[in-house]
Amino acid sequence: MTVSPTRRRRRTRHLFAVGAALALTASAAATATPAAAADLREVMFVGNNWEGTADVIKSTGDFSKIGRINVIPDKAARMAEINADPIKWIYFMAIRNGVGEGNDQFVDDMYSTPDGSSMVVSRPSFADVVSINLTTGAINWRFPVSGYRSDHMAVSPDGKRVAVSASISNTVHVLDIVTGKQLGSFSTGDKPHENIFTSDGKYIWNMAIGDVNTSTDAPWLDWTKGDRKITVVDATTYKQVKVIDMRDRLNAIGLTDYSDAVRPAAFSPDETKLYFQVSFFNGFFEYDIATDKITRTKTLPKNSATSDDRTTYVNDSRHHGLSMKPDGTKLCVAGTMDDYATVVDRATLQEGPLVTASKPYWATVSGDGKSCVISESGADQVTAIDFATGKKTVSVPVGDHPQRVRLAHVPANWTGPSGS
Repeated sequence: MTVSPTRRRRRTRHLFAVGAALALTASAAATATPAAAADLREVMFVGNNWEGTADVIKSTGDFSKIGRINVIPDKAARMAEINADPIKWIYFMAIRNGVGEGNDQFVDDMYSTPDGSSMVVSRPSFADVVSINLTTGAINWRFPVSGYRSDHMAVSPDGKRVAVSASISNTVHVLDIVTGKQLGSFSTGDKPHENIFTSDGKYIWNMAIGDVNTSTDAPWLDWTKGDRKITVVDATTYKQVKVIDMRDRLNAIGLTDYSDAVRPAAFSPDETKLYFQVSFFNGFFEYDIATDKITRTKTLPKNSATSDDRTTYVNDSRHHGLSMKPDGTKLCVAGTMDDYATVVDRATLQEGPLVTASKPYWATVSGDGKSCVISESGADQVTAIDFATGKKTVSVPVGDHPQRVRLAHVPANWTGPSGS
């Protein structure tokens, strides 16, 4: 099937876990008093990575824009620190010229605090996590991660803890979401990326993706990408419970030439299955947790205009972005390098219409669970796709290079920080 989108060839970075975002929504409602809940509004945060802003849009309906947050109000101070330290400057420039594709990475991931008063955001180029007051726009606290780059985050089901990947130090830090104090940390494989809390809050799953910005992309050079594995830890003690290396599982089904770098992933509602994407592959896998086996493989259509030269894929991504409808019946897939998104029936693995999109980078679920929402990093917009029909319903303009999209809460009448 041929997809012919209007392209703005702008490279995106490695690309999901809607489970943590949905868990945050549920936990905020469960822990708030009725009066407090009435004072909050469910929204979506859209992180504009290269711009250093986050757009706030409605979580359902027309997904129209509500306000905007400057996530780098301290840019001058941070740049002064970087310019004064030769090592920090080298890493800052390496991020810009490597995974940033000539741009600084100012916002990777975002969540709201349970009371809706603040946004917590990871800022890769500044190697930190900050909490920003949604009323004033001021920074509440700042946590510098170990190493020189922060990445994906996840929030615990009770909304009290945030886990952030420090991709250069191979560490995940777990912080108190209100104070920013570190509660614990754990070691991972090379380049920790996605984090997912289980719905009971007992475990954290971390996916390490290895070196994705090298040119050693041929299958026989896959070993050069580093130690890529899933690390499962106890979310109270932060001690390792299990390590899963998908290399052995892929080899067992004859896919020896496929990458074992697990990218975006989503649990089934009962958490017996994990669905995940890997580097270079236009599709996804189903993994049965109890039997420790890959049970199904779904290959999605290629865009005839997309090169087969793996070195042209953005940070080793072919398809990057995966979410699941809350009832577990449908999956939504962002076909990043193939410039489309599609809804897949979970029972049959049959895809629906291929919805044209410009470098879709992420996929999440609307507040009412009826739509998949993707970020189009090549078109600076987010697009909603109806789970029932698989068709696009609306697109909304946002800032420069949107990446992560997360469900969140803000004060009921909020339209933006006064400091902005």
